[in-house]
Amino acid sequence: MTAALLVATTVCCLAYLAAARRLRARGDRWPLGRDLAFCAGGTVLVTGWAAPWHGWPPFTGHMVSHLAAGMAAPLLLVLGRPVTLALRVLLVAPRRRLLSCVRSRAAAVPLWPPVAAAVHIGGLWAVYRTPLFAAAHHRPWLHALVYVHFLLSGALFTLAVLAVEPLRHRSTHALRGGALLAAAAAHGILAKSLYVTGPPGLPGTEITETDLHTASRVMYYGGDLTGIALAALLALQWYAAGGRALARAAQVRAAPRRRRGEADTVR
Repeated sequence: MTAALLVATTVCCLAYLAAARRLRARGDRWPLGRDLAFCAGGTVLVTGWAAPWHGWPPFTGHMVSHLAAGMAAPLLLVLGRPVTLALRVLLVAPRRRLLSCVRSRAAAVPLWPPVAAAVHIGGLWAVYRTPLFAAAHHRPWLHALVYVHFLLSGALFTLAVLAVEPLRHRSTHALRGGALLAAAAAHGILAKSLYVTGPPGLPGTEITETDLHTASRVMYYGGDLTGIALAALLALQWYAAGGRALARAAQVRAAPRRRRGEADTVR
């Protein structure tokens, strides 16, 4: 799994950098910060899986890995805007197919912020409040599937909140902010519940009380940091959209005055 993840992530990052270079070579603008964000996301993803967490208390190490895969890496990858980059460098036929997939009804449902939040947070509750975590703890293939789920659900939720790609319908800022607040609250409640009682199905010797408390704090405060970053980015989008709306309104109000001035000049 480690080798496969490393190879896949490296290939994706190299393909991204090659596409960005091609875009700039033809004179189009593509911010360097997006390249850095995407590659940093890939680095965090691989580190979250391959770092020597076995030297840590087991549940704390798992929780740091969970935060890397489900929150930090998705945020950085989405900020890289890989779909937008692909749409700008692909040929006409594959570009149309990709755009039709992104804007399809099938994609619109999971990318609706309340649904994306339910998938993301619901998956976390399913992992930590059912015997699924205990099963994955002793089965590497199931652990890998959980890791992939964290990544995909985190990316889905981040994209639904930030809406930085060409989606079929862009939800209002208020709806996206509400979904973010609800998800943050549910995540915090889950972290607090883990502080009291660990995942079911594990023997008491698997996770010590100190390990459980440390891991729950990592989950709680790590989730808060990611939520604050998402909220800040969403607030900036909201502020910019409000400024554009005010500018358009000012132009509409100024248009009749310009027409009257032109008429007076003609007379």
